[in-house]
Amino acid sequence: MHLVMIGGSDAGISAALRARELDPSADVTVVVADAYPNFSICGIPYYVSGEVTHWRNLAHRTVADLEATGMSLRLDTTARRIDPEARKLLLTGPGRAEELIGYDKLIIGTGAVSVRPPVPGITGPDALGTADGVHLLHSMGDTISLMRTLDEAGPSSAVIVGAGYIGLEMAEALTARGLAVIQMERLPEVLPTVDPALGALVHAELSSHGVDVLTGTTVRAISRAEPGAARLRVDAAAADGEQVTRAADMVLVVTGVRPDTALAVSAGATLGVRGAIAVDRGMRTGVPDVFAAGDCVVTHHRLLGETYLPLGTTAHKQGRIAGQNALGGDREFAGSLGTQVVKIFDQAAARTGLRDHEATSAGFDPVTVESEADDHKAYYPGSHRIRMRVTGDRATGRLLGMQLFGHRHAEVAKRIDIAATAIFHGMTIDGIADLDLSYTPPLGSPWEAIQMGAQAWERHVLGCSAAS
Repeated sequence: MHLVMIGGSDAGISAALRARELDPSADVTVVVADAYPNFSICGIPYYVSGEVTHWRNLAHRTVADLEATGMSLRLDTTARRIDPEARKLLLTGPGRAEELIGYDKLIIGTGAVSVRPPVPGITGPDALGTADGVHLLHSMGDTISLMRTLDEAGPSSAVIVGAGYIGLEMAEALTARGLAVIQMERLPEVLPTVDPALGALVHAELSSHGVDVLTGTTVRAISRAEPGAARLRVDAAAADGEQVTRAADMVLVVTGVRPDTALAVSAGATLGVRGAIAVDRGMRTGVPDVFAAGDCVVTHHRLLGETYLPLGTTAHKQGRIAGQNALGGDREFAGSLGTQVVKIFDQAAARTGLRDHEATSAGFDPVTVESEADDHKAYYPGSHRIRMRVTGDRATGRLLGMQLFGHRHAEVAKRIDIAATAIFHGMTIDGIADLDLSYTPPLGSPWEAIQMGAQAWERHVLGCSAAS
């Protein structure tokens, strides 16, 4: 049995590891387009900031570690064409030589690529490149180019276009390096995956650390600045139409990703939500003997159904399932809830499940209640308040979503994991109060913080029912 995985990131490597784990006799080849298999893309901001001291430390496993499992790595090798009938894959290797290899089962894990907004200076005939100080950030190659600019050009200022997870982490990373950072976001508030009330708290944290945050601001053009000034000029428009101009030595564009699907489509795979590869929950594409997993495929969401959520945690799970099923297994992806957490300087924001508008579109009757609670008993030194937004279904009391914001030492990540577990298993908000959770004054309270949030939700709903 010869299994070929295309892609050396989370999905492809997870598939290869699972296949070798289940069948040590399986012949497993991983085709990697660059020289960086199994690197943590999520860790890039912490290498940029200097907290991770060397780029090699971002490798989950070294090449030697991976090869020790029995897989064969084809580095700096691009998959060009799939022939499903012949079960052949055309490759271009490091020397540009072409080669055909056969496979019994194929797993596509081509991931996603950075979105390039249709903005002069980013796209089009006048597009600027890394030599000009304009960078995208999604791969190790992007990272090395960015670090070259930081080390050789010595920029003192940067504009970050986008204020999602990576944009926020990079605002902190570049600030830590001593750059003056301007962050532009076209939506009304930063971190648009949480409600504006919590996004505003993230905004305030950025501002308190010197980041110049411009929300409701759409970038119109990036160009070279006049001699004697900063290297680049960014022209934008505020929500009211007012012209906004900023000068900076470098520009980082982090406005999201899109699935990389060209290879799969050329082999006959169909596309689903947001142009991602359509797969069933066993990661089958419908093309004989071809599976797909990771950021290039649609995501089954436990509450929404089919959607697209490119997350590393999801890619690991999907890749593992694809590797098992390619050997004849019949495991299914259990589904995502979009559980995420991000650190912004001294604070953290997290979410799982649905927000109001998402729950409404999914057919629920949502109620969202905001409250606060201490992360541990306030009489013990060092306690922090956690802001919570709990979303539940009015009729059934089912927990649909939760959003948290609090100090980075307030265990926000682990608390959102409790909520994710509860939603995964279809618990009611009332049921959260029944959970037997740990308590000691330095670390918690007799009623855990999210249990207090659940009780606040119940009081609000009961009060509304009584009033009506």
